[in-house]
Amino acid sequence: MSQDGTRGRYTGRALAGGRYQLRDLLGEGGMASVHLAYDTVLDRHVAIKTLHTELGREQAFRERFRREAQAVAKLTHTNIVSVFDTGEDELDGATMPYIVMEYVEGRPLGSVLDEDVRQHGAMPADKALKITADVLAALEISHEMGLVHRDIKPGNVMTTKRGVVKVMDFGIARAMQSGVTSMTQTGMVVGTPQYLSPEQALGRGVDARSDLYSVGIMLFQLVTGRLPFDADSPLAIAYAHVQEEPVAPSSINRALPPAVDALVARALRKNPNERFPTAESMRDECLRVAASLQPAAPSIVPGIPPTQSGAGVGSAVFPPVGQATPAPPGPVQTPYQPIPAPAPTPHPYGNTGPAPAPAYGYPQQAGYQTPATYNISPQAPSSGGGGGGGGGGKSNRPVVIGSIAVSLVAVIGLVVALALNNGGSGDDTGGSGGGSTASASASHASGYRGPDTSKTVETTECTEPQESYDDPAKVQVPNFKFKYIKSVKECFQAAGWQMKIVSVDENTYGEGTVMEQFPSSGTDVDPKDMPTIELKVSTGNPATG
Repeated sequence: MSQDGTRGRYTGRALAGGRYQLRDLLGEGGMASVHLAYDTVLDRHVAIKTLHTELGREQAFRERFRREAQAVAKLTHTNIVSVFDTGEDELDGATMPYIVMEYVEGRPLGSVLDEDVRQHGAMPADKALKITADVLAALEISHEMGLVHRDIKPGNVMTTKRGVVKVMDFGIARAMQSGVTSMTQTGMVVGTPQYLSPEQALGRGVDARSDLYSVGIMLFQLVTGRLPFDADSPLAIAYAHVQEEPVAPSSINRALPPAVDALVARALRKNPNERFPTAESMRDECLRVAASLQPAAPSIVPGIPPTQSGAGVGSAVFPPVGQATPAPPGPVQTPYQPIPAPAPTPHPYGNTGPAPAPAYGYPQQAGYQTPATYNISPQAPSSGGGGGGGGGGKSNRPVVIGSIAVSLVAVIGLVVALALNNGGSGDDTGGSGGGSTASASASHASGYRGPDTSKTVETTECTEPQESYDDPAKVQVPNFKFKYIKSVKECFQAAGWQMKIVSVDENTYGEGTVMEQFPSSGTDVDPKDMPTIELKVSTGNPATG
C-alpha cells in the first residue's frame, strides 16, 4: 500500500472482502479519490470512488451518501455513468465509504475542449451542441427522478473512445448538503464557482433549472474556448453570476450564428423562471440549432479582453451619489411554464453591448438571507481519468459557498430594498390548513400577474412525508416553493398541519404562488410536534413604493 499525505491512496488494497482490488489512482480531489479497480467476481474493470477520512468519520454523512448512491444507481441511461455498488470498509482504522462505478475508457470533456482550443480556438458549434444535447438527455432522466446534479461542468462529463457522452458524480453534491454539523452549514452549497447558478451563489434552494444554467455556462465555454465569468476569487465569480450579464458568444467566436447566441442567452437568465423549463426543452433547442448550422470552423476574435468578471463590485455596492437606482425586473414566466423560444435572427443583446443586470441580479424576494463563509477544496476527480475545466479558464475547483460568501451581494440587496421599499405586507395566521388566500384585493393593481394553478403539491407529500436521513423518528418538511397555495392548503388539511401565510406584493411569480417557506424544505421535524409552517405568498400585485 502507498499513501500520500493526508489524502489516502490505497493502491494495492482490496475492498468488500477482497472482491474489488484497487489498482491505478485515476484522480484525486477535495472529497474523494478514484481508483481503477478489478472486480474479481464479475471479471471486469470498474472505477471506485473512495471518500476521504474526514468525510468518512461522519455517520450521518455516510448514511446520506449511501442513500444518494442508491438513488443514483437507479439512473439507467446511455449518457449516465452507472453505479454498480456502494459500501464501507475499514482501512487503517478509519471507516471509508466507497461507490463502485462503471469504468469509462475515454477522456473528460475538458481534455477534449483543450484539444479543440489548441487546434481551432474553440470547439466547433455543431459538435458542442450535440455534446450538450447528450448531457441534457442525462439530466432529463435524473430530473424526472428528482435528482439535481448541482455540479455540471466539463470535468464531470466523459467522452468514450466511440464518442459517447457520460455524465458522472450525481448525488455527491447533495450528500455534502446533508446538514452534518462539522461538514456543512445551513444555506451552504457545493459546486464549482465558474458554473454556479445565481440561486446557488446566493445559497437559495435549487431545482432542475439550476443545472440548466450550468449547462449554459458549459456550452458558452465549449463554443468560445473561455468562460463567461471568471476572476481571481470565488467571491468575485459568485458576484458575477448574480449581478453581471454575459457577453454574446458571437462577440468572441464570429462563426456563431444568432441562434446560438439566443440559446445561450436564455439558458443564462438570472431568473430561473426565464430559462428553459426542462432539460428536454433545452435539448430539443440544441438539436434544432445544430441541425440548422452550416459547418464552419471557429473564428475567435484575437486579443479580446476577459469577459465580465465581477470586478465592478465596489461601484455596484457604492454607486455614485445621485445615480438612479436600476428599475426592478419586469414580469417573467411563472416557474416551469413554457415560454416562446427566442427568435433566431436578432442578436440577443442588440448593437449596444450587454444590457445592465437588474438591481438584484436574481428576482427580488422578501426574506433575503445574509450570506456566510466559503472554503475551497481541490477539484473532485472523475471516474475515468483526471478532470479538467478546459478552455484556458482558471482552476475550476469545487467551492463550498455559504451565506457570507457573497456578502457584497447582500449589501446590494439591502441598498436596493431600501431604495425600492419592496417587501411583504400583512400577516395572516391560519389553523389546520388555514390562513387567508394571498390575493391582494378585489381590484387588482396595474401590472397584476394572475395565478398559475397548474403548480400543485400532492396531499401525500404531507400525509406521507419523507423520512429523515438522520433520525428515523423524524420527517422532512416538504417543498412548497412555487406551488399554488390552494393545493398547499389541501395538503396541510389532509395532514392536520398548521400554517401561517404572509402576503407579499410582487408580480414576478403570480397570485397565490408560495415564494418562501420556513422551516425550509428538507428540515427535520418531529411529526408528533409539528411546527407551524410560515409561507410567503405572492399577491400578484407589483410592490408599491
